[in-house]
Amino acid sequence: MAIGTSPRRTPYPRSPLQRFAVILAVILQVGATFLPSFGIGEDIGSRSDATRTLITPAGWAFAIWGPLFFGSVVFALYQALPSQRHSALLNRVAWPAAGAFALNGLWALYTQVYALTFASVVIILFSLVCILMVYRTLVHLDRDFTTVERWIVVLTLSALAAWLTAASIVNISATLVYYGVGANSDKVMLASGVIGLGGLIAAVAVWRGRGNPVYAGVFLWALIAIYAAGGQTAPSLEFATIAAGLLVLGSVLMKLRHAANRKHWLG
Repeated sequence: MAIGTSPRRTPYPRSPLQRFAVILAVILQVGATFLPSFGIGEDIGSRSDATRTLITPAGWAFAIWGPLFFGSVVFALYQALPSQRHSALLNRVAWPAAGAFALNGLWALYTQVYALTFASVVIILFSLVCILMVYRTLVHLDRDFTTVERWIVVLTLSALAAWLTAASIVNISATLVYYGVGANSDKVMLASGVIGLGGLIAAVAVWRGRGNPVYAGVFLWALIAIYAAGGQTAPSLEFATIAAGLLVLGSVLMKLRHAANRKHWLG
């Protein structure tokens, strides 16, 4: 660390390009969803219905995009403030966050114009990689978050990481249906396997994420919506959904038993 700097400050100002890129990426992320309003493509809900699977969440679950969009806008404005020019945390998370926002916008554009094809899976997985880079930085930060960081950076980006984890799983399942895989008698076993694997991945993310309660809560929200929509249609799928939820819940409770982890996330 340079003399005269602190763990919260960079010795040099953050790049104006970095701060501007986050704003542009958020504009793309939010603005892309309005494309069908101008007669271009079909809305994402219609695309999802066309390839509905047993693990497609109930429609009310997607209302979470409202808070996610709002949080992203607040984050973009916050990171652009002059007072945040030397923020070491924002310097580390801004670029991958911008990548996640921009790729979310690209995913929306592609899906509305085309469909939930293989390309949509590639896009959303790259977006997930970007946001998991942010998630890893938040997990391993070696200082306490400020109150503002906890509400604007940690809350927004942890929630987005969890939702993109769930959305990636649902997107993969929908794409398989799009190509005719799992459309017949094997669809229940395929859906059960996908949701079980997804729950395991999320539980590992929570465990290695020191019990991040926001990530766990949002992923559980997705699982509840999956259970409400189709998770009770077959015993194997019901078991897989409940087991996935218990894995995530168990991981967060076990990790938050430790005072250091509670302090890290909750202050």
